[in-house]
Amino acid sequence: MTEYLLLFRNVSGENGYVSTNEDMVEDMPKWQAWIGNIAMQGKLVSTAPMKYEASIVNNVETKTGHPHKDENGVLVAGFLICKSDSISEVEEWSKTCPILKYPNSHVEIRALIPFPTN
Repeated sequence: MTEYLLLFRNVSGENGYVSTNEDMVEDMPKWQAWIGNIAMQGKLVSTAPMKYEASIVNNVETKTGHPHKDENGVLVAGFLICKSDSISEVEEWSKTCPILKYPNSHVEIRALIPFPTN
C-alpha cells in the first residue's frame, strides 16, 4: 500500500485564515465525518490543521510570522497522510473534502516515497 500526503490549501487573509469561528463550528462535524470515513477503513496515518504563524528558512535568513502564500494568497492550512492501493481512491476521497467549500481551495495529493532501508 502506498502512503499519500494530502495538502489542504485555502486562501488566507492578510494576517490569518479567512474562515470565521462560525465557519469552524459548522465545518468541524464535516471534517470529523470525512476523516472518520478514511480512519474506519484503516487507511488514516496522521492528520492535523496548522497554525497560521510560520518560520520560513532559506540559506540566507529565517523569516518568522507569516507562512508562504502563492500569488493568490493560497497557503497550506493542514495535511492528512493516508494509505491506499490506488491514487484514484485518494482522488475520490479528496473530491468530498470539506476544504473545497471555500473559493480557490484545493487538495494536493502527493505519493510518499519510503527511504531505502539498506
